[in-house]
Amino acid sequence: MSRELYACLYAAEFPAQALLRLRSDLKSQPVAVLDGPAHDQSVCALNRLAAQRGVVRGLGRMEAESIAGLQLLARSLNVEQAARTVLLEAAAQFSPRIEEVCAANACSFVLDVAGCELLFGPAAQVAAQMREAMAAAGFRVSVAVSNNFHLARIKAATARGITIVSAGGEAASLAKLPLSALGLAENPRETFAVWGIRTLGELAALPEVELVTRLGAQARQWRALARGAARHTFQPIESAFTLQEFYEFDSPVEQMDGLLFIAARMIDCLTERAAGRALSLASLDVEMKLEGGAAHLLNLRPALPTVDRKFLLKLLHLDLAAHPPQAAVLALALTAEPGRSSKIQLGLFAPQMPEPSRLDVTLARIKAIVGEERVGTPVLEDTHRPTSFHTEAFHVDTKTSTYDPQPARLALRRVRPPRVIQVTLCENKPAAFRDCGQSFQVAAAYGPWRSNGCWWSVDAWDTEEWDVLMSDRDGMALSCLLVRDRLRGQWRLEALLD
Repeated sequence: MSRELYACLYAAEFPAQALLRLRSDLKSQPVAVLDGPAHDQSVCALNRLAAQRGVVRGLGRMEAESIAGLQLLARSLNVEQAARTVLLEAAAQFSPRIEEVCAANACSFVLDVAGCELLFGPAAQVAAQMREAMAAAGFRVSVAVSNNFHLARIKAATARGITIVSAGGEAASLAKLPLSALGLAENPRETFAVWGIRTLGELAALPEVELVTRLGAQARQWRALARGAARHTFQPIESAFTLQEFYEFDSPVEQMDGLLFIAARMIDCLTERAAGRALSLASLDVEMKLEGGAAHLLNLRPALPTVDRKFLLKLLHLDLAAHPPQAAVLALALTAEPGRSSKIQLGLFAPQMPEPSRLDVTLARIKAIVGEERVGTPVLEDTHRPTSFHTEAFHVDTKTSTYDPQPARLALRRVRPPRVIQVTLCENKPAAFRDCGQSFQVAAAYGPWRSNGCWWSVDAWDTEEWDVLMSDRDGMALSCLLVRDRLRGQWRLEALLD
C-alpha cells in the first residue's frame, strides 16, 4: 500500500455539463454554450456531439446558428456553482480530503485516497466506482490515479476515461504529452519552441543545471512536473452541506408543464443528495425569478420529512395551481431544509395508519378549492370578541399535556350559522320567541351579559347574551343561548345547552 495516492476527477466542458445535467431531453443532441455580451457572444463550451459537427470554442454566434440541429444555450454562473456543489458532494463519498484544482473550462478535484483501498478495493476499482458515481450525479468525468498529485491532475486533463499510473512509471506516462499540458506562459513556450522542445519527455531529458541557468528557478519545477516528481502540499477544502438547486431558462417560461419538467429533475437531485446522507427533506422553498424583476416564492412543508420525489412534485404542482406566478419565469431555485424521517412501531394487531403524504396531498387539494386561509387548525385570538379565531397550518405538538380533564357537566352546542329569531320582550327580558315558524315560551331568563369592543373600526361589536329556559307546545324544556346584536338590532339563536 502506497504512502501517498491521489485520484483526480476532471469534468471537461463544465459550463455545458452543468446545463445539461438538468436537461435530459438535450443530452442526445449537439449543444453549445454561448458566453459574452449580447453583441459579441461566442462558444465557450460544447458537448461531444457538437464537436462532431465541427463546433469549436470561440466560434461566433452567427456561425453557430448556421449549423443545422445545433442547440445553443446561454452560460449561467449560478447553475455552474450549484453543479459544482453537487459534484463536490459526490466526490466526498470516497474521501473527505479534497482539493480543488483550477482549470480554464473544467471543474476538477483531486482526492487523497491513500488507505481507501481497504474500503473500495484496488486503484482501478476505486476509479471505476468514482466514474459511476459521477455519472449517476449527471457528470461525465475522466479519472486518473497516481502516487503524485500533479501527475494525476495532468493525466486526468489530457486523457479520457480511467488512467492508472503505477509507481515508477511516472516519467514514461508523461513523456508523449505535449508541452501545453503544463500550462506555461507565452515566453517560456516560445523559448522551448525555438529549442525544439515539443513534449514533456523532451523537457524531462534536459539537464537541470543548464535549464535553471537559462530560464530561472521556476524551470526546476517545470522539469519536475515533466518527470512526474514535483512535490505538493495538499490543501483540502471545507464546504458546508447545503441542499440547493438552480436553473436559469434560455427563454421565459409561461407554461406550467415546462416549469414542472425542470423542477422534477431538480427535486430528484435534492432527494438523492439527502438520501446519500441518510436525511430527508423537511421543507422545500421555491423561488422563481419573473420577468420585470419580481420574485414568486412558495414554501412546501410536508407533515413528515420525506424523500418521495413524486409526492413533493405533486405538492409543488398543487401549490403552483393555487398560487400561479403572475409573469413568465426566468429562473428557478429550490432550497431544501434537511430533516430526519421518524419511524413508528405499530402493534401486531393495530390497524395500519394512513400515509402522511396522502394527508398532505388532500389538504393541498382542499386549499386549492376553498382557499388556504380556510384550512388548518383553529386558534383563538387574543380578544373579547365572541367566536373570534383564525386558522394556522397543521402541526404536531410533541409536548405532553399535564392537564387532568374533569367530567363534563354541561355541553354547549353552537348553531352554525346562528339563526335570526323574533323575540318578544317583557320588562326588557325575553318572554317568547319564534324560530323557523315555531313558537317558544321562555320560562326563565338570566342576563344580560354585555360585551362590546373595536368601536373605532368596522369590526365593532355590541352584544348582550341571555341564557334562557324555554318550552315548546308539547311541554319539552330546552335551554339555549340568545344573543342580541345592539348595533344591527336583531336577535340570534347561537347555541343550545345540553
